[in-house]
Parts: sequence; structure tokens; C-alpha cells
Amino acid sequence: MTQPPHDEPTASSPEELREQVEQTRTELGETVEALAAKTDVKARAQEKAAEVKEQAAAKAGELKEQAALKAGELKAKAADLAHQAQEKLPDPVKDKAAQAAGQARATAAQAGQLWEEKTPEPIRGKTAQGAQLARDNRKMLLAAAGVVVVVWLACRRKG
Repeated sequence: MTQPPHDEPTASSPEELREQVEQTRTELGETVEALAAKTDVKARAQEKAAEVKEQAAAKAGELKEQAALKAGELKAKAADLAHQAQEKLPDPVKDKAAQAAGQARATAAQAGQLWEEKTPEPIRGKTAQGAQLARDNRKMLLAAAGVVVVVWLACRRKG
């Protein structure tokens, strides 16, 4: 410890001297704690990591909000463009499309009715089972169809 300069008054009583010693101890303890904190690299690294993690989470939240807003804007713009395109279609084209859709529905209904009338019950049951099996295993059927197409294309190139 350093001694106070000679021109500085020293403690006049033992009690003042104890207070000065206690104050010096407190200051010295605080200084040691501050130095220890600066030299604790692991704790400082953990604090920095936590700070960076918090900043990254905040930035991710901001980006998520921005993406949601942008998606909403794009969806609205797409709907607007579709509406504009529909408005620009001439009425005869709209009418023809509506007629074609109606005819397709009617034809499908007729085909279904004809199927019901002409097909025997055991075959209809087996067909319904096959359709349900196909719906249940859609991914496998698509994969199998893809394999068949690839094999067919490979055979076609060789030939």
C-alpha cells in the first residue's frame, strides 16, 4: 500500500483510522473484483455468446415478421393480378369456359351413372376398394409411376 502524502492530514483518532482502513479495504475489494471480472475470459465469452444469441433471436423474429408481411403483400398482388386478368378476358371466352366446365361436369355425371347401371356389384366393390387403396398409397403409386416412366424412356433411347 502507498502512504498518503505528508501534506494530507492523517487520522486524528483510532476510530477515524479504522474508518479509513475499512474504506480502503472496500475500494481495494471492488478493484480486485473488477480486475478478476476482466480476466475471467470464460465468463466474458459466455456473456458475449448470450448477447449474440439474443441479438440473433431478435433479428430472426424481425425477419420472420418481414417475410410474413411480404408474403401477404405478394398474395394480395397475385389475387389482384388474377382478378385483372379475369376482367380482361372477353365475355365470349368466359362464356365458353363456363360452358366447357358445365359440359365436363355433365359428362362425368353421365359416365358415373352409366357405370352404376351397367357394372355388376362385385366389380363395383372391387373397384371402390382399388380406388381407396390407391388414395391410401398415393406416394408409393407416384414413385412407381416415376420408375416406370424412367425405364420406358431408357428403353426408348436404346431402341
